[in-house]
Amino acid sequence: MPIPLNHNKPVRISAKENAYNQLQQWIIDGTLRPEEKLNDTELAQALGVSRTPIRESLQLLEVQGFVEMFPGKATQVTQVKKEDIIDLLPPLAALQALSAELAVPNLDDEIIRNLEHMNTKFSNAVHSEDYFSALKIDEEFHQIIVDTANNPYITSMVASLQAHVRRLFFHNSIVLTTNSIQQHDTIIDCLKKRDATLVSQLMRDNWLRAIEEFYSREDDVRK
Repeated sequence: MPIPLNHNKPVRISAKENAYNQLQQWIIDGTLRPEEKLNDTELAQALGVSRTPIRESLQLLEVQGFVEMFPGKATQVTQVKKEDIIDLLPPLAALQALSAELAVPNLDDEIIRNLEHMNTKFSNAVHSEDYFSALKIDEEFHQIIVDTANNPYITSMVASLQAHVRRLFFHNSIVLTTNSIQQHDTIIDCLKKRDATLVSQLMRDNWLRAIEEFYSREDDVRK
């Protein structure tokens, strides 16, 4: 029988991957609240899997800092501290800066067009105050650059840190502003010029600005 060669093959993921992805998402968006105790039997029933992939997923989430496991006692979701942004963003900024630098030799016109398109979508989301969509688009914008850098170690570490960024967003520690739109435009212009040194600095500043905005917002609240 003739079989088409250009069809999209279904992506199969294991029970552990499915459980891990869902549990991480529930922790990030607050479905599973900070300090909430987790019962592996209840989670297994909710996800339609055995307890083994749940336990394996919780172990991975502990390594990433999303849960705490107390052997023989309990497993619970870690707390969210607004001040975590101070520890989280500098290493992420350094990795994103390095990604931008490494991406320069691999750039082509299509990548630049994709970045421009993504920033237009980001701008529309910010101006319409659809901040959840803006967060996802901002992540996609930066992921294009990380993917272009083509370094699997950076990709892995960025993915781990980025998950914590999403969690802080849901707990109102990170707010996206119109400043990022212009910064993205400047980054794109610098990439077009293939200026690896400058684009690295611009990328670092883009991420660290969120710390300044966080403290500025906290000062306004105190007033």
